[in-house]
Amino acid sequence: MAEIKVWPYSVLVPRNPQADPNPFTKSGGASLGGVEPKTRTDRGWWTVSYGGIVMRGRDRAQWKCWNAVRQHLSGGAGVIAVRIPSKLAAPYASGRYEAPPETLHDDLTTFDDETLHVQGAINVVTDGVTALGATTIRLRIIKADDDLVGVRFSCNHAAYETGPVISVDGDIWEVPITPAIRQLIPAGADLEFDNPTCLCHLASDTAMDLPEDWAAKNVTVNVSFVEATDYWSRLALGLE
Repeated sequence: MAEIKVWPYSVLVPRNPQADPNPFTKSGGASLGGVEPKTRTDRGWWTVSYGGIVMRGRDRAQWKCWNAVRQHLSGGAGVIAVRIPSKLAAPYASGRYEAPPETLHDDLTTFDDETLHVQGAINVVTDGVTALGATTIRLRIIKADDDLVGVRFSCNHAAYETGPVISVDGDIWEVPITPAIRQLIPAGADLEFDNPTCLCHLASDTAMDLPEDWAAKNVTVNVSFVEATDYWSRLALGLE
């Protein structure tokens, strides 16, 4: 996988982020009673909206950051990993929000600027290999709440949401997920539960258009994204 740029969440902060998995259903046509039965498929995708991003009139660095991200995306052509909201249902071991702890590296060193390594507060890994296109996954709890129903996580910027439990065997949970697995996940892979991300395109070529109002101190803008399902298809074909 090529290097993926990540939305600068600490600079362009959405006050009202929203992410929803959109199921893809097939219609069986209207019945005699007027009911149109729907059949669920394994396909689907995420839509993400970042509402209420406050652009401060005096913050030149923030405006430059916006312009740089917009140039990188070039309308709906480019891809970027965006964080999806997950904390209200996240499986923190304590049952409430936990900030990711800062620790030394395994060799007891820091980064070159003497900052510490940030380690996730939630630690869940895969149990066994999860194949491309799978709609269930086996998860092993290392450090997390003992309930992995209705939670969100990501792996290599592919985002997933779990459903009702299928089985529990000690610390191993088998759960359905949506959407289907975008890329093979090896056994023992660390999954991102603290800040899951989703690989996306802009929802439209003009999604990052930005007005400048010299009379106002701030400008509030919204940005919408759609999951880059075409990227995962190309990756599966060896084209990325």
